[in-house]
Amino acid sequence: MDLRTDYPFWLLEKGIIATYPSLVQDLHTEVLVIGAGISGALVAWRLCKSGIKTVVVDKRHVGMGSTAASTALLQYEIDVPLRELIPKIGQRNAEESYLLGIRAIDEIGKLSKHFAAVDFQTRPSLQYASYRKDYKDLKIEYQLRKNIGIDIEWLEQEDVKKWYGFEKAAAVLSANGAVVNAYGLTHALLLDGLKSGLQVYDHTEIISITNNKRSVSVKTGDGYSITARKLVIACGYESNKYLARPVDQLSTTYAIVSEPFAEKQFWHQNSLIWETATPYLYLRTTDDHRILIGGKDDNFTSVQKRNKALSLKAKALETSFCKLFPHINFKTDFRWAGVFATTKDGLPYIGNYGTNRHIYFALGFGGNGIIYSQIASNIIHDLITGKKNNEAKLFSFDR
Repeated sequence: MDLRTDYPFWLLEKGIIATYPSLVQDLHTEVLVIGAGISGALVAWRLCKSGIKTVVVDKRHVGMGSTAASTALLQYEIDVPLRELIPKIGQRNAEESYLLGIRAIDEIGKLSKHFAAVDFQTRPSLQYASYRKDYKDLKIEYQLRKNIGIDIEWLEQEDVKKWYGFEKAAAVLSANGAVVNAYGLTHALLLDGLKSGLQVYDHTEIISITNNKRSVSVKTGDGYSITARKLVIACGYESNKYLARPVDQLSTTYAIVSEPFAEKQFWHQNSLIWETATPYLYLRTTDDHRILIGGKDDNFTSVQKRNKALSLKAKALETSFCKLFPHINFKTDFRWAGVFATTKDGLPYIGNYGTNRHIYFALGFGGNGIIYSQIASNIIHDLITGKKNNEAKLFSFDR
């Protein structure tokens, strides 16, 4: 599957950070991770740092799938509002999923301190009411989050105007948000893992998987085999081929990045900004003083349709931005499109699928893929090492 259209900003900014060989021999290992994006990198890094012999393979270059196309807003809020999630999975589970998102942001922040050039910065996150009719539901959402101790502030129309300069009926401002360069972090994790014995092979496609009594064996496109005690499938939106039935719905999202500005501050604390509408517009700033805008999603993944739509979608994103900030002279420097997935409840799928106890999935579907990848690294580490993990059931396939 072609997961993106055009070259994302992060890839052009960072370039090829590191190169890894393709596999040219048979291997035996404790854990094999398929997928060298942010999900696979976080899982593999955690395992190898616990002394577990781990191998990572990817059919592309490292980080060149959906990770390179990520806009990398780190938010605890999932695509399903808390008020809608509670009836779907119960109040306790819904609240826990939001709180786990906050914890994951903190964990990524602590992890990022060890690496240069991953551009992690904490930011508040503003969600505004797209329409006046959204006021009531947003106020309910604010109260639900406030009730479980989330650091959140209610903004009336005059507050939004004062702090952000645009006219919206209301907004909620969360203290817990961040940004990161997912492509840079992926390479940083894998390069650091190499020091602890991690093995990484790109341009190594897995074409078959065989379940054995006490292990899993895979074959590569070049005819080599890897036998592992445990297998982790972390190849994102291409993971459906390993499942008996799809658990997600694939769509396309679009993003543009401006030319760099002389200004460093664009609005209140350069907050992450998004809205209540579906699909929603989302904004962030970058470390080199650009503005990134994403959204205008389509319910297709066709490469031809995506390529055809990109120019019009980029223009539409510019127009939406200019309605909010007419005083900012936004000029698009980069534009791209990428595949993303949604699930029935907005939550990821993590853990074993079916009766096979040797294969684990780290499927960080949704708008919070990086957050879910961090959560997956904790859960899968615990499952493989035999530790009890109280969050595993929340993201299981049989929930």
